[in-house]
Amino acid sequence: MSSSLFAPHQALAESLLAHLPDDTDGAHDLAHLVRVWRNVQRIAAVEGGDRELLLAATLLHDGVHVPKNDPRRAQASRLAAEQGGRILTALGWQTARIDAVRHVIEAHSFSAGIEPQTLEARVLQDADRLDALGALGVARCFYTAGQMGSALYDPFDPQATNRALDDQRFTLDHFETKLLTLKEGFQTATGQQLATQRHARLLAFREALLEEIGEASIR
Repeated sequence: MSSSLFAPHQALAESLLAHLPDDTDGAHDLAHLVRVWRNVQRIAAVEGGDRELLLAATLLHDGVHVPKNDPRRAQASRLAAEQGGRILTALGWQTARIDAVRHVIEAHSFSAGIEPQTLEARVLQDADRLDALGALGVARCFYTAGQMGSALYDPFDPQATNRALDDQRFTLDHFETKLLTLKEGFQTATGQQLATQRHARLLAFREALLEEIGEASIR
């Protein structure tokens, strides 16, 4: 069963996985939740944090699917937090712990711009952002761009030297507008260390792509 992937809290996982949205995508599916949970465990093993609370937030943090190009995108984490609160209330959780989970969910989102106020919020934010870096970050970026119908890059100006960056049209532009900026925003020392490693993989991919299309990097 998929709940076994979330040891040692399989019973809680089984209850929460039943509420996963049906309209999710390949960048925010069960595999994403498993990866984030593994990141959470790796970070929390050093930094600490309430594991049960962290698992609940992990499984509920993408509970409301809002596409990247939807104008409501910045509200996605708030909507997920509200839904998560209702689910945990039905499971009999205490109000204080529900509020704690809600904050963790709200603060995880890059687009929401909410400062994490608790250790658990810092851990989940880092764990989720790690999935946007490294080889997985590349895979998710191009997957999402394909869904949106974006081109791989501008054939006339791949590095946007003489135009404004436009990551709605060109996938490679998203490296500059977001992916290569994520390394600076990590909240924990462990998350920062892991982010530095994955950031280097993003750079290596970008350099390889530019070389293969006959471009010399201007970075």
